[in-house]
Amino acid sequence: MLADDRAELVDLLERWTLAAEQMTAGQPAGTGAVDGDVRLPPDDTGEALDLPASGLSITFGFGPSLFRDGEGTDRFGIADRQPDALRELPHFPGDILDPARSGGDLCIQACADDPQVAVHAVRNLARIGFGTVSVRWSQLGFGRTSTTSTSQSTPRNLFGFKDGTANVKAEEGAALNEHVWVGDDAGAGWLAGGSYLVARRITMTIEVWDRQPLGDQESFVGRTKGTGAPLSGGEEMTEPDFDMPGSNDQPVIPTDAHVRIVHPDAHGGVRMLRRGYNFVDGSNALGGLDAGLFFIAYVRDPGTHFVPVQLAMSKNDALTEYLKVTGSALFAVPPGAGPGEHVGQSLFA
Repeated sequence: MLADDRAELVDLLERWTLAAEQMTAGQPAGTGAVDGDVRLPPDDTGEALDLPASGLSITFGFGPSLFRDGEGTDRFGIADRQPDALRELPHFPGDILDPARSGGDLCIQACADDPQVAVHAVRNLARIGFGTVSVRWSQLGFGRTSTTSTSQSTPRNLFGFKDGTANVKAEEGAALNEHVWVGDDAGAGWLAGGSYLVARRITMTIEVWDRQPLGDQESFVGRTKGTGAPLSGGEEMTEPDFDMPGSNDQPVIPTDAHVRIVHPDAHGGVRMLRRGYNFVDGSNALGGLDAGLFFIAYVRDPGTHFVPVQLAMSKNDALTEYLKVTGSALFAVPPGAGPGEHVGQSLFA
């Protein structure tokens, strides 16, 4: 936020809500790209003209610094409404965070079947906010790295493995209530029905990984590369048997395998709704791919559903040798706006 005035923040959210409603319906923002006064810049940038809505969804979130900035200042009179769970994520072992790719007062996540539609949405919302907000960082992802519905097949990450097999599915209503949606008992009434968005930019050392034997890759993950079945046998959806013995008095699923370290059984049964994406941002100075996973997860409480899992992974997971976390952020995502409401209206009521 560039502005420190509460009314300007509310006005921005009202304008963003209107534009989001238009664009998710496949319409241009404002009066459009070609129908306005020719003496003025158009309301819409125009790169999505003639394209369908492409399943566009737009999600907004509020960062900890919106409630209190780095100096503890309550710029918008909402510090007393900051949820206890909305705190900057800790610096985990192995994190190599770029401050320019981390944090933020507000976030926008735009998802669409056509990336041009998603880029159009973010571009126009940033344009609408010119002078009130500025873009701190952005990330373009493609594909998806987790299945979020029983109707989907499990996608693959850039290591070539199926990712998100045990993800919470849209059809699991009870699990969503338990692990994803913030309840009325969370101490922040305005956030009830919303969620917390965890974002982590994870660079993969692709070239090093590609030189590892197939057997080692499968041991690091704890699943077969082809079908995604656990090394203990069965099919992709078969529950791993962590007690099954292997060779040399070691379990068939190694003690530092990813699937073992992050499994819900190791963390009191907590689960996440993951909605991550692959990314390739060109090449680095050494000629390797600047590529990896833009990890996104929605959780009921980051303190119970993300931090312990990430801490265990950063300390004990064999995969971490091939990963570098370069960006990190946490946002509170308010419940969806109803008819006549703007995004986050309950926060300012």
